[in-house]
Amino acid sequence: MKRESFFFYLFFKPHSSMSNESLGLCILLLYTSPLCCFANFSQAKELVYKIKEGLPSGTLIGSMGSDLHLDLSLDPHVLFNLPQKMPSDQYVTLNSTTGQLFTSGNEIDRETLCPDSSEYNQGCVLSLDVFVLPQQYFQLVKVKILVEDVNDNRPRFPTGEIRVSVPENTQVNARFAVEQSATDPDLGFHGVQTYWLVNDFGLTPFLIVTDELDRERREEYVTDIIAEDGGLPPLLGTATLRIIITDVNDNCPQFTESQVNVTLYGNTTKGEHLSRLHAFDPDQGANAVISYAYSDRVPREARALFHLDRITGVIKLAGQINTATGKFYKLTVLANGPGCVPAVATVTVHVIRVASGPPVITPRYIAAEKDGVVTMKESEPPFSPIAFFTVSNTDQRGQGTECLLEGSGPFRLTPYKRLKNEYLLETTEPLDHEQRQDYELTVVLRNPRGLAIKTFVKILVLDENDNSPVFKQSLYEVSVEENNPPNSFLTQLQATDQDSEARGEVIYTLGSDAPSIFLLERLTGVLTVSTSLDREEKQTYRFMVRAVDRGTPRRESIATVVITVLDRNDNSPRFINKDFTFFVPENFPGFGEIGVLSVTDADAGENGWVALSIVNGSDIFVIDAGRGALRARTPLDREQQGTYHLWIEAVDGGEPSLSCLTVVTVLLLDVNDNPPVVLFPQSNQSYMLVLPSTLPGTSITEVYAVDKDTGMNAVIAYSIIKRKGGVPGSFDIDPDTGNITLKRELSDRGLYSLLVKVSDHGQPEPLHSTVLVNLFVNETVSNESYIQKRPGREDLFPCQPLLIALSVTCLGLFCIVVTLTAYICCKKLKKWRKCQMKRLEVEMPLKVNGDDADRKRTEISNI
Repeated sequence: MKRESFFFYLFFKPHSSMSNESLGLCILLLYTSPLCCFANFSQAKELVYKIKEGLPSGTLIGSMGSDLHLDLSLDPHVLFNLPQKMPSDQYVTLNSTTGQLFTSGNEIDRETLCPDSSEYNQGCVLSLDVFVLPQQYFQLVKVKILVEDVNDNRPRFPTGEIRVSVPENTQVNARFAVEQSATDPDLGFHGVQTYWLVNDFGLTPFLIVTDELDRERREEYVTDIIAEDGGLPPLLGTATLRIIITDVNDNCPQFTESQVNVTLYGNTTKGEHLSRLHAFDPDQGANAVISYAYSDRVPREARALFHLDRITGVIKLAGQINTATGKFYKLTVLANGPGCVPAVATVTVHVIRVASGPPVITPRYIAAEKDGVVTMKESEPPFSPIAFFTVSNTDQRGQGTECLLEGSGPFRLTPYKRLKNEYLLETTEPLDHEQRQDYELTVVLRNPRGLAIKTFVKILVLDENDNSPVFKQSLYEVSVEENNPPNSFLTQLQATDQDSEARGEVIYTLGSDAPSIFLLERLTGVLTVSTSLDREEKQTYRFMVRAVDRGTPRRESIATVVITVLDRNDNSPRFINKDFTFFVPENFPGFGEIGVLSVTDADAGENGWVALSIVNGSDIFVIDAGRGALRARTPLDREQQGTYHLWIEAVDGGEPSLSCLTVVTVLLLDVNDNPPVVLFPQSNQSYMLVLPSTLPGTSITEVYAVDKDTGMNAVIAYSIIKRKGGVPGSFDIDPDTGNITLKRELSDRGLYSLLVKVSDHGQPEPLHSTVLVNLFVNETVSNESYIQKRPGREDLFPCQPLLIALSVTCLGLFCIVVTLTAYICCKKLKKWRKCQMKRLEVEMPLKVNGDDADRKRTEISNI
């Protein structure tokens, strides 16, 4: 064993007596060649890999073996070691034999790994130390993994609702910054890039005033602000933007009544309420503060006698009036507002001399009351009692005294159950906080002398959660094209609740029937779809959405959302078969339907309309562009061409159009339209010499025929249908091969003629041909005594002798020409014999038997 291959591991366990600095497990590696070890450490290599965050487990980061140029096939003992308990351990795994780095089960999240990254410091590095073993290869490798950012975080606003205050006197086109801007943990282009309002757009979080504002006409505007990052696809973050119009002092106080008359008995007690002036200012806060004061024209005596509360506008009797004489006072009251000209009201006090004290109205409240202000819930039923009013100190036992109610609202004042001087104030209809929040009523007592005593009652209507949110639309119909990017905006739901405070705040939720791919922002009602939609998978989505308020108990309303996925031409036409084969009988009528090519397209409308055409330009076939019926222009002949291959293209009507191809094979089926054709003998005048000594069973010749048809239509059968000359039955023919054999010994010499029928097996009607086979039985054709007249076609038919007999009979009737006829016949007979000798030159048959056949050909050729 080599010295250089030794290394040892020594473990030192600390004792309790050791110092804190020495605590821990110490590992010492002793090598036989320490200089080499330190040299490798000093030459530590660095490898840099770059990956994107969020990769799945098992993704290859890099191969250290190949990057370090190590040939692992030469020494399979090389090992890669990743030290334990390093911070980066949880994110990567190392193959110790190949040096390949993979992502582990813990997802690498750049925002978690490098929370301090910023626009100016975007680097996020995962550092590893890897040891290469054994000692002869030992080296320390510094691995740096640069983690790149991906767009996996949507922008987020710090709060669900952002409030911005805008003065009502702001000029048009003025800008206001939205201080609570959105944040996005992603960096660079994946961070926040754009802000926009619903139905608006902007590049920076600024509000721009586009029209004149008036707080008294509208106090606030509510919309949604949306932050969009620059990823592909972009991610959105939403928040409710509540724009509050702040007040400016652009209105001045005004009295509800500029002339007030008060009747006062001379014996009215000190401190009695005489009247209450009311002025209002449409402004808000400090701009609406009103103070009441007497004009400088009011005498000091009147000011001292009638006290005016500068805050409430209530006038009280502050002194003792003169009861001896009647008198009237004219008081000028000013309503002062900041920076405004005072409003003026005149109060005329008529003092009436009386012998006894004035009538007194004493209220006894049934409803909740504090400082003269009654509070009632809007849910109170009709005829709910508010207060009893008792009238005392009336003249003549109250005769002629009446108690009236002044002021608008669903209230009435009636005598209580026939009791004198007792009156009940009650409601006549249910109160509605949303219609009116407060009422100011006046109970007036008048006596026959014209004296009027007034008592003021203010009623505040408390809000209750008696209104459900109401959707702006009960049905939201949304259309979106298929193949949309994920997180696409679909629509924004809008619902309002007339209740106040939390009872009027609306939260949006999806119904239980909503697919999980749809997301609904709780505060803004923005509906998005998280994935890409496919119309061919599902064309319509229909589900419920709810708007819920925050009152107690909670109230809700429901709307329906119908999302229609619009078609895009993303599907090619498809034939129902990969290829088509049609079997057609030949001679099929022209423009007859050979077959139909069925094709489908999953798209709709024009995108799904398909036209068919023949690509390889055949003039023989045509195809219906719409129906797909294949036809031939003319009848087809299998004997000319039995198979046709056509390329058919299907093109849809989309833009751009998509297409597909298929091959169509047309196979022509045979029809029995061709009779057999005899190739041998070549003609009916052919002869073959047969020796009389030929033995029975010898093959003499054969008949050979072919049929252009196929199958049973081309199977040929041979038969002898007519014989002439010699002993009948001397020759026979094989029905399958057409081979003619000698059946018995030949006793008669001469010419044997066989009429052979060649027939196919076609259906429904077999076709046939005939051929005449002439066999000359003799030793040689030179022996004249055995040459007979060559059989003509008339000898084969029985009707020919009858015609000759009839002709001879006719000639016998003409006795005058009998002698002439005999003479002519003798002449013709001599001529005929000469011609007969010339015809001994017979055509040689194409096939004879054995050596005798060769000898016979020689003999005949020598004649």
